[in-house]
Amino acid sequence: MDSTFLPPPIGVLSTPRHPRRHVSTTTTIKPPSSRVSAVLSRVPGGLAEKIPGIGQGDAIDRRSTDVVLAAPKTVYMDSWFDLLATNHLSHNVQAVTGIRTRKGGYEGLLEAVTGAYRSFGPEMQRSLVISALHRAFPKPILDLIRWVLPQSKIAREYYAAFTTIFFAWLVGPCEVREGEHNGMKEKNVVHIKKCRFLEGTNCVGMCQNMCKVPSQTFIKETLGMPVNMVPNFEDMSCEMIFGQEAPPVEDDPAFKQPCYKLCNSKKKHTLNCSG
Repeated sequence: MDSTFLPPPIGVLSTPRHPRRHVSTTTTIKPPSSRVSAVLSRVPGGLAEKIPGIGQGDAIDRRSTDVVLAAPKTVYMDSWFDLLATNHLSHNVQAVTGIRTRKGGYEGLLEAVTGAYRSFGPEMQRSLVISALHRAFPKPILDLIRWVLPQSKIAREYYAAFTTIFFAWLVGPCEVREGEHNGMKEKNVVHIKKCRFLEGTNCVGMCQNMCKVPSQTFIKETLGMPVNMVPNFEDMSCEMIFGQEAPPVEDDPAFKQPCYKLCNSKKKHTLNCSG
């Protein structure tokens, strides 16, 4: 029998008519290199003109902007205690500012403080937040804590530990770290891995005037404990150093930081976003 009439192999029968168009489903796609990822995370050259509020002449720190664009937003699963504490603080902020919101939880708190931030100047912003904190935390309890824990190593370390346990709902996950006080090692530093408030507002001015300065002032006035809050606007982390005096606003490095390009508040991407 002529070999030309033999049936073709099974493999030939299964071959498609257009082999060049066949795409293997087992092709392995390698993840982009870190160099490619870095390029993809940047704002393309012409994109700045297409996004409202972003201009070529804005005086901003572009490193901070890249971080905001590249990092995914943190998702929180609030417990009943978290929601209770958040709503309590939100209601007190609304009471002193006169700005109301129907939203609850952390979203409602952010809406309340953002409304106050847009309606008042820096000095009034700080004053209103301090008033809200006084309403939220009863004075007799604060006076008792101050009497029981006067300035000491034990007090500084206690406040640091207390903050990580009972205020993670406000600032996000945090931990106690070792620091120095008068040349001695002690665990008086709270490291906030990624501040929930800063991430939610995405505004340097709100961090400065609605959180940092009021918190420093309130803690020192009510508990007699100086504390310096040192935010890192590139990775949105922050450190609370108990026992360390905060520098004056005019000398504080945090107030020399321009706002983010994608600021959620006033979209004033300058050194004076709160102005």
